[in-house]
Order: sequence, then structure tokens, then C-alpha cells
Amino acid sequence: MSAQLKETSRQWLHVALGCLITALGLIVLKHSQVITGGTAGLSLGLSYLLHVEFYYAFILLNIPFVFFSCWKLGYAFTVRTVAAIVLLSSMTALDALLPQVAIPALVGSILGGAIIGVGVSFLFRSGASLGGSTILVIYWQRRYGWDPGKTNFIGDSLVVLASFSALSLSQGTISIVSIAVTSGVLSFYKNRSQSSRRSRTSTLSTPAAA
Repeated sequence: MSAQLKETSRQWLHVALGCLITALGLIVLKHSQVITGGTAGLSLGLSYLLHVEFYYAFILLNIPFVFFSCWKLGYAFTVRTVAAIVLLSSMTALDALLPQVAIPALVGSILGGAIIGVGVSFLFRSGASLGGSTILVIYWQRRYGWDPGKTNFIGDSLVVLASFSALSLSQGTISIVSIAVTSGVLSFYKNRSQSSRRSRTSTLSTPAAA
């Protein structure tokens, strides 16, 4: 197996794993009646407000962002992102087969937020996203070097504020906790990746001992 084929296989494995982990986090949030940010959060909010399935709203809301992704981030990134959107939508649809167990809101917000942060980090590592605001987060990181955790938190907070009509005040406040946890995981991933790259660069540039 060639090195390029191995790298491609690794990327798609990370896409599938990232979607599976993120889907688990979204299911936890849904059973906690808590939302997250981005198009995933808007889709959850709409599912509560309009009584529609999450995956329908998620796919429709992502359509304009897919065009932006193709324009600004390239074809390969967009293909992986579209695959991630379809995979995530399919995986979250399996929630209908699970027992409808209620999870305490605060516990669910922390647990679900952390799980989503890990899943999205896997997608970022594979050169993909979940569409919506995560496309903008990656674009801003590549173009301006902005911390994805911080920009994700700002954007997601706006989504939660916009969804307050579908949530109680306590649910909205706990949702902010969830996106803070997700954003913290993303910032940790970015800082760890940068430290790893600096370490490799330093090792390569250090002359071998005589």
C-alpha cells in the first residue's frame, strides 16, 4: 500500500470516527434538552421548536456553507465535509432506535460538550468539518490564525442566544456551559497540535551530535 493511499485511508477513518463521536455527543445533548452551537445547534433548536427531525434541518442549513467551503477551502475539503454531514445525519437518526432516557441537563451539557469537542477535533485533523460555522472557524484559522476554540465559542454563543425562544432560561444557560466545554477542547487540540509541530521542527533543525 502506497504512502498516499495510507494517508487517504487514515483521513477517512478520522472522518468516520469524528462523526461517530460527535453523533454520540449530540444524542447526549438531545436527551438532556440542551443545544450546542453552529448548524448542529440551530438544527437541534429547530427540532425542539418545529418538531422536525434533526437530520433534515441539519442538511438543509448546511447547503449555503457547502458552497462557501468549495469556493474558499477547496474541493477535497468540501467533499470530506459533505461526507461528514451525511454520516453525522445518518448516525444521529439512529437515536430513534435508542431508549428515550432523560439525562440531567448540567451533566449532559458537560459530557455532551466534551464528546463533541473530541469528535470535531478528529474532523479538523482529517481536513474536514461538520459544515456551518465550523467551516468559517477553519477558514478564519487558516486565513488569520485565529484560535478555533475562541471563535467557535463566540459563534456558538450567538446560536444559543438565537435559540432561547425554544429553550427555557436555565436550558439556555446550561447550553452556554456545553459550548464552553466544546470550545475548550478545540483550543486544547489546537495548542497541542502547535506544540507537536514546534517539537518536530526543533528536532529536525537540531544538528546531530558529533
